[in-house]
Amino acid sequence: MRKFDGVDLYNLDSLLSDEEKAVRQLVREWTEDNVIPIIEGHCRNATFPRHLVPQLGELGVLGVNLHGYGCAGMSNVAYGLVCQELERGDSGIRSFASVQGSLVMFPIWKHGSEEQKQKYLPKLASGEFIGCFGLTEPDYGSNPGGMVTKAVDDGDSYVLNGAKMWITNGTLADVAVVWAKLDGVIRGFIVEKGDPGFSAPEMHGKHSLKASVTSELVFQDCRIPKDRILPHVHGLKGPFSCLNNARYGISWGAIGAAMACFHSAREYSLSRIQFGKPIASFQLVQNKLAYMVREITKAQLLALQLGRMKDNGTMIPEQVSLAKMNNVDMALQIAREARDIHGANGILDEYPVMRHMANLESVKTYEGTHDIHNLIIGKWITGIAAFE
Repeated sequence: MRKFDGVDLYNLDSLLSDEEKAVRQLVREWTEDNVIPIIEGHCRNATFPRHLVPQLGELGVLGVNLHGYGCAGMSNVAYGLVCQELERGDSGIRSFASVQGSLVMFPIWKHGSEEQKQKYLPKLASGEFIGCFGLTEPDYGSNPGGMVTKAVDDGDSYVLNGAKMWITNGTLADVAVVWAKLDGVIRGFIVEKGDPGFSAPEMHGKHSLKASVTSELVFQDCRIPKDRILPHVHGLKGPFSCLNNARYGISWGAIGAAMACFHSAREYSLSRIQFGKPIASFQLVQNKLAYMVREITKAQLLALQLGRMKDNGTMIPEQVSLAKMNNVDMALQIAREARDIHGANGILDEYPVMRHMANLESVKTYEGTHDIHNLIIGKWITGIAAFE
């Protein structure tokens, strides 16, 4: 297959800075050399390529849009382009970086004490520490405010009891940012591997995100020191601020998955001969390819404008919801069209299409389901909260 050279019908490169293009190219080449050759094997065996974590640290892409504490301090558009290129490799690789940067490093950077920042952020940025984010519970997904995980002040310690579900990186994590109710108010806590009463069993049997570690987090009288509470945030605005950052990255990452499927479909259609000529010469196939470019281009423009608004401080959560919902849905539709172009060969892991399609089914659900994001936008339109 010809080397991937991007999808840019509208000359979006002219809207990017030299630094943004350079980091995109760096991560594109790294993904081409280090992820794509091995990811199908890891997906087949349901294993996460943990050896890539220090390399991600060396690339500077963990917490790339945070400033100080060993972080690269680049633009949010650069962060989006990083997510795009990582997810072109696999959603699990992008998920790892998103969780590390947006869901673990960001809340410590934004809401933590100076001592917490100094202790955790440099090691998370380098990949020496792996982090996870504990919000979703077995009975509370779309309604995180209903969480039952509780913390109790026990003198010199906080004692946590409860469970979290569908936690990326959980079993691997050295550090978990966990949200629990303290005196009825949602607070953030830093839990470390080895804390008494804390366990993180891995979940098995997934048909999606197979090259990613998904876990439960279990707290049974888990005792942590008082200095591990995030001091500068109370209520749902804490986890929601993290989720908006992660959803922003997903809106870019989905473009990468769509690009991978489009690239495979284009190359396959140019080489697959039927009725004496490449199937790319048939109108129905060209219609599918044109649809893919159309949708990728719209998603690129949406994500880029969102990134610029995030960089200048004007982005609002409803805009993130629209981009996350639209771009993941777009990528999933493109994966299905690409599978169709590949015919029976589309189900083989010789091609990336079915892996991306299966992964995107999870991406459509996590960080707010497609329907919940529709309702968030519906509330913005009408002023009425239909999910309450």
